[in-house]
Amino acid sequence: MTYLRLLSALAWLTVTTGGAFAADQVFPTGARIGMTPLVGLVPAKTFTGFETEDQSVKVLIAELPAAAYGEVMNTFKNNPAIASVKPESLETAAGTAYYTVDNAKNTSGVIRHYSMILSGGTFSGYVDVQVPENATKIYSDDAVRQMLASAVIRKEVPVNEQLSLMPFKVGNLGDFKNVRALGATGALLLADGDETKGFEAAPFMVIGLMASAPTEPEDRARFADQAARAIPGLHTGHITMSEPVRIESMAGYETRIDGTSGRDNTPVTVVQWMRFGGQGAMRVIGSAPRDQWEKAFPRFRAVRDSIAPRS
Repeated sequence: MTYLRLLSALAWLTVTTGGAFAADQVFPTGARIGMTPLVGLVPAKTFTGFETEDQSVKVLIAELPAAAYGEVMNTFKNNPAIASVKPESLETAAGTAYYTVDNAKNTSGVIRHYSMILSGGTFSGYVDVQVPENATKIYSDDAVRQMLASAVIRKEVPVNEQLSLMPFKVGNLGDFKNVRALGATGALLLADGDETKGFEAAPFMVIGLMASAPTEPEDRARFADQAARAIPGLHTGHITMSEPVRIESMAGYETRIDGTSGRDNTPVTVVQWMRFGGQGAMRVIGSAPRDQWEKAFPRFRAVRDSIAPRS
């Protein structure tokens, strides 16, 4: 029931629109899930999806792990009594989807709530729609169902589109094969591996901003050490180097770790660079299987040195 709980947790985040369709299927910036939005829905400014201009109707689009679709599908088929709302199947260009409709409440009052999950192959697509009670005559069950049925999947998001979402610029992508914006986190993944084989079996990088970081030099070593020890997916690791450095004329910290990573416990060497400035910090993580480290490290540095603030 893990993903059913996740669907419920996501439910409050969205809302929909429309009595008629806009002309074409639209992909929100950075999303691999698109659809034909109902008339009146425009790309949202603060989340991935669509909303009306008055922000009363919203459509949230999100990506879940690939296994989410299968778990939800099996639960709906094999244990229908578990679901508090009866699910319905829906044919889309991406294949069979499953969706539910119910009434709920939020801070603005009663809403009509729709939740749909579909398979994207290497991920599961999730769409959540909320329609205020006073808009249900325009945005009826039938209209929303037609919009959900128009859902499509694209395998890749253009690199420039993904980079436009980042709060920083990257001038050198290090010849990595895959570039992926990590949802709404403002972080960027560069990898030679993919979701099917796993990223840990080949060199990869994660670049992001930390909103708060020590401003005093004497506090930065401890901060960098704690951040390095908390790198997701890294286990049985030990720090082999940790020292202050200058990165693009700014104060920074470099930490290296030997450990294992991923479901196959791949032996890896990891470098973490922290570049401090103002109240926050830029965090750059590079990971490579230990036998690929010497070739990967110059690529990591080239990417790191090409990162600049977005003006």
